Amino acid sequence: MADADLDVVIRQLARQLHTGLMTRAKERRDRFNGLATKAKGRETGERFKMMAKATMEQATAAAKRLQMSADNVADSYARSMRLAASTPVAVEKKAKEKPEKKAKAKKAKAKKAK
Repeated sequence: MADADLDVVIRQLARQLHTGLMTRAKERRDRFNGLATKAKGRETGERFKMMAKATMEQATAAAKRLQMSADNVADSYARSMRLAASTPVAVEKKAKEKPEKKAKAKKAKAKKAK
């Protein structure tokens, strides 16, 4: 995984979170449906069924938002890495030249001081 691109890692983590979120939502839905069957009154049973349905709707919406956000982040990272790889190397040469000039200036100052 050390050699893997981070955009792939981001997508894998989002997939794991999506799976965990949907698993927990299904557990909660099943709990509400169980309470609905055990309910003594019809209105109470209907309310638990509505809560179960709302739980799944909310979890599905959250999972979609999570997946879209992860895809956007992964795409953005991949795009920035492609741009960074395509930039010219001339930027690095300028950074290397400046320390050499400073070193020459220090040598010149040292000679003048003697």
